[in-house]
Amino acid sequence: MTTPSLPPIPGPTDGPSVRIGALVPLTRPGWVDAGRHLLAGLELAVRDANEAGGIAGRPIELLVRDTAADPQRAAAAVDELALLGVAALAGEYHSVVARAAAARADALGLPFLCSSAVLDALTQAPTPWVARLAPAQSRGWQAYADFLLAAGHRRIAVAAQAGVYWAAGTRILRDRLAPRGGTVIEVDPDAPTPTALCDELAARHATALLLLTGHPEPAVSIVRSVRADRRLAGIMMGAPAGQPEFPEWAALLGREGAGIPFLRYLPERLGPLGARVEAALRERLAEAPSFVAFEGYDTVAVLAEVLRSHGTDRARIAGAWPRVAVEGTRGPIRFSRPPGTGVWQWAGPPVRVVDRDPAAPDRFRTLRTG
Repeated sequence: MTTPSLPPIPGPTDGPSVRIGALVPLTRPGWVDAGRHLLAGLELAVRDANEAGGIAGRPIELLVRDTAADPQRAAAAVDELALLGVAALAGEYHSVVARAAAARADALGLPFLCSSAVLDALTQAPTPWVARLAPAQSRGWQAYADFLLAAGHRRIAVAAQAGVYWAAGTRILRDRLAPRGGTVIEVDPDAPTPTALCDELAARHATALLLLTGHPEPAVSIVRSVRADRRLAGIMMGAPAGQPEFPEWAALLGREGAGIPFLRYLPERLGPLGARVEAALRERLAEAPSFVAFEGYDTVAVLAEVLRSHGTDRARIAGAWPRVAVEGTRGPIRFSRPPGTGVWQWAGPPVRVVDRDPAAPDRFRTLRTG
């Protein structure tokens, strides 16, 4: 593949600030709640780093670009930010968007620390330029499959929309469940009527339905339809991608949205740093911070430490991934190169299966630790 020609890419700015480019979904069809929380974490960490003296006395400046869940828009933003002289890229939530950004960053020789996207194959080939904080999808979704089996579910329906991320998730579940006696049944999340989807679930005797769909729609409509169908009173709904994590889910569904297990990348108890950051994020967001906000904070915390220790040269930043040792909000952060990902990966992010407590939907219950 040939890379389109571009004007010469400048190095990191020699001006008064050290620039970091931030890729964040802030408008639809992007997952706006996730983008808002991610940005809050990024901005809080920049504030804290600057209050601690910045980078050799130079403040960090965050240049934010809205990706709106559009891979082409993200790739164009990477080009723009590279020309503006950013030292590194941070952020992104949607896996297919992060993959496009990672490919462009690799082509340009621009370090990219991906905050939240989990798709295993974030790049087509191994690259020294990209690192990631979120766990690879296979790790989280295998833990979710183990949770389903331990809960006694063997006939699991998946309402999966088209897309690389959802297809990868379905494959991971099937590969994990099949050798252990589980069956994955695919149903249409875009059935012509809610009744048609419920008819299919009842006819196929599924005991669990996984919502591998966008949020709020069609996920919210599916939950309401299944909850209203007496034939499906015993079915468990799940959302491994984390749709119930955000306040919008609870606002739209109330108690109907409780008891739907999902993956959460937070420890059950935060340490002192995590607790301090949680309080600051809660004040900034005017609501409880999601795990995505902590991912944003940890992203800048890592980049700030690398910039302090290794300077703003892009090649030196990328070369520092294997030497990172940073205390993050969710535990010590170090990177390794596990097979199958092609990027530098934090191997230690916490993975839990949780749900919103039906007795108190604002409270989360731990169902399994992965």
